[in-house]
Amino acid sequence: MSVTADILRSYRAPREVLRRLRSGSRREGRILVYLILACGLIFVAQWPRLAREAHLDEGVPLEALMAGALFAWVFIAPLVFYLLGAILTLVLKLAAPAVDGFDVRLGLFWSLLVASPLALLHGLGMGMIGAGPAVSLTFLIVVAVFVVVLVAALRVALEAARAGA
Repeated sequence: MSVTADILRSYRAPREVLRRLRSGSRREGRILVYLILACGLIFVAQWPRLAREAHLDEGVPLEALMAGALFAWVFIAPLVFYLLGAILTLVLKLAAPAVDGFDVRLGLFWSLLVASPLALLHGLGMGMIGAGPAVSLTFLIVVAVFVVVLVAALRVALEAARAGA
């Protein structure tokens, strides 16, 4: 399946999609692409908010705000997510010593990619209407989708470790 079809399917059956992704090619480059795509989409999701902030506060130009967001989401965030993947792997090794770090990173990066289209909606809301209850609700939905898919992914990684696959 295509990545977009897998993302849509992950909203309904995340464990099924993750099992299929796990059974595919086990290349670090593939999951790195998932991470870079997710971080890139989240960076793009910041644009409307940054444009609004630059318009309301002319003290900081839009280019400076976008450069900061670019640095944060394209250069720093991938490193932070790799570190988070290592920490999650260490924690899961307490429950199942055979857990594979690749499976944990796959789940973490995939859950971020699944939540990133919703982050685009959140960013649009921040740019158009600013902070408020509707935008807060979209943020909660983004976080909830990320957490639900991440928990499903970690369960798949634990099942695979316990099965000895």
